[in-house]
Amino acid sequence: MTLIDTHCHLDAAEFDVDRDEIATMSAAQGVSAIVIPAVAVGNFDAVIKLSQKYAHCTYALGIHPMYVDQANVNDITILSAYLEANTPVAVGEIGLDYFMTTPKLHPENTARQIYFFTEQLKLAQQYHLPVLLHVRNAIDDVLKHLRRHHVHGGIAHAFNGSFQQAQQFIDLGFKLGFGGAMTYSRARHIHELALKLPLASIVLETDAPDIPPQWIGNGGRNSPLELLKIAQFFADLRQLRLAEVLDITGLNAIKTIPKLADLCTSVNVLH
Repeated sequence: MTLIDTHCHLDAAEFDVDRDEIATMSAAQGVSAIVIPAVAVGNFDAVIKLSQKYAHCTYALGIHPMYVDQANVNDITILSAYLEANTPVAVGEIGLDYFMTTPKLHPENTARQIYFFTEQLKLAQQYHLPVLLHVRNAIDDVLKHLRRHHVHGGIAHAFNGSFQQAQQFIDLGFKLGFGGAMTYSRARHIHELALKLPLASIVLETDAPDIPPQWIGNGGRNSPLELLKIAQFFADLRQLRLAEVLDITGLNAIKTIPKLADLCTSVNVLH
């Protein structure tokens, strides 16, 4: 069984009271790997330390689009130095977010987002790393910049775009992340995507503590402990055996983030 949470903010303050318990229990449930993406220079050290503390955790380094107003140009230099000195599995979480700040209403913020996104794509190229993408309300612009800056694939996290956009990501070597949003009865479009997209293009995630599944409800805290139930929901949706879903989505994650292979092997040996 290869159950991989490709996107989990285990460093978030919401886990301060029980982080050790969550990490231990997730491993006991069979979670082979948890990828913890950074969101700003200020939490680079935190995600690295968590990956050192918990055997089934690893990390990505990047500057999230919602944090660019707190960043400065020198943060790109700092990120480059961290990528040089450490062994992240990806550059992330990076991308664009037009949900709160649309380009027409907030051109200065949009310009900052695009600057940090494209500079981080260049670093991903330089260090031969995949990227973990944040694409909320900005999929077409994200795709445009990916065509200009060819990277080593990655994951379009929390994907809810069109089938045409999904195929464009797939054509560029990306996988598509599905998690708690898929479990809501009203999420019919995401159901259609999860049901009809090629299974080889899909990976699982929680985005914990965010995007809790329906059985927790909006406002509740998501965690890696929900990943197995999310996987079961996906298996039921596609009328597949759970073991098949875990094997295929796990392999998909390892194909797009190759450094996960060694982590999953070592964790399985420990178990």
